[in-house]
Parts: sequence; C-alpha cells; structure tokens
Amino acid sequence: MFSPAIRLSALGVVLGLLATVSAGKDDKPVELKVGDLAPAFDARTDSDKTWGSGDHYGKKWVVIYFYPGDFTPGCTAQAKAFKDEMNKLVDLGVEVVGVSGDSVKTHELFKKAQKLNFTLLADEEGIIAKKFGVPVGSGGTVKAKDADGNAIEIKRALTAARWTFIVDKDGKIAYKNIKVTPAADAKQIREFITAEKK
Repeated sequence: MFSPAIRLSALGVVLGLLATVSAGKDDKPVELKVGDLAPAFDARTDSDKTWGSGDHYGKKWVVIYFYPGDFTPGCTAQAKAFKDEMNKLVDLGVEVVGVSGDSVKTHELFKKAQKLNFTLLADEEGIIAKKFGVPVGSGGTVKAKDADGNAIEIKRALTAARWTFIVDKDGKIAYKNIKVTPAADAKQIREFITAEKK
C-alpha cells in the first residue's frame, strides 16, 4: 500500500496531466479557411438584446468584422466607412455586425456618437473571437466624447485583432481578411459581394 502522501502526490500528477491535455485542446487556435462552416454563436448587442447567428446565417450575406475598440481612431474610421456604405450593402442583401471586447454600454455610447446604422456585438471574454481564430490581447482605456460632447473614459476587457469575415448564404466563410485597412474595409466588402453575385 502507498502512503497517503504518495497517493495524494500521484493524484496531483494525474490531475495536472489531465488539465494540461484539456487546456491544450481548448487553447489550440482555430484556423478558419474560406469554404469552412462559419462558427455559431450568440452575443449581446449594443441595445442589450441577443443576436444569434442561427437567426441570420443562410438568410443574408453576413459581414462579421472584429476590431480593437470603440472610440479609437482606426475603429471609428472603419465604423464610419461601413455606415457610409450601408445602403449599398443592404441593397446587395448584406448584414453587418461589428465585434469587439467592449461592453454593451460602451457599444451603445459609440453607436450613438457615430450615428451607426448597424449592430455592434459585445465580446468581453473573447469567446466569439476565439471561435473565429481572431487573436486577442489585453484590454485598454480610451478617453473620448459621447454624443453630447461630454468627456468619457472607456475601459475594455480585451483587444481583438482587426479581421473581417463574410459568411455566405450557405453559412460558409466566403471571405477572410486578416490585414484590414480600416477606411477601405466596407468598400472592399461591397466590391467582393458585387463580384460574387454576378
């Protein structure tokens, strides 16, 4: 018989190995390719409602763009470009959602300040980013002004890389861009879908 101390030590080793194996599975980065099925997910919107991919995939072209954070210069330029292209995108049967590590409240403030005409999704734990294989880093703080011109300080839990995906009407990844130019993103999306529909 082994002493209690040895049994506990052996149990600790086994549990440690199991934790390592299971962490290895969870930590393996996802590498989505064009043609792969798009990951399913649910998220909270800027109006604190549930947005479920199952209610949108297969009905329209769904643009899912990940960006670092609300109220930052590049992300503001990207959001404004989507706002300006929205009528043309809607005419093509496109729905746009922006995803970042910001909270529902921060998204609400950003959407109002920039008069955005599309949905923003909160991904404070990086769950959606992970499903799409989007790298995430530590959070950050931004000083900005709200829609009324009041100074505000925004804190986000994490910062996602700027990647854009298009999910086609079959629920598959039709487009993946990991080197996004913020101000050009919306136009490139429009041109890609226009070409695909010909």
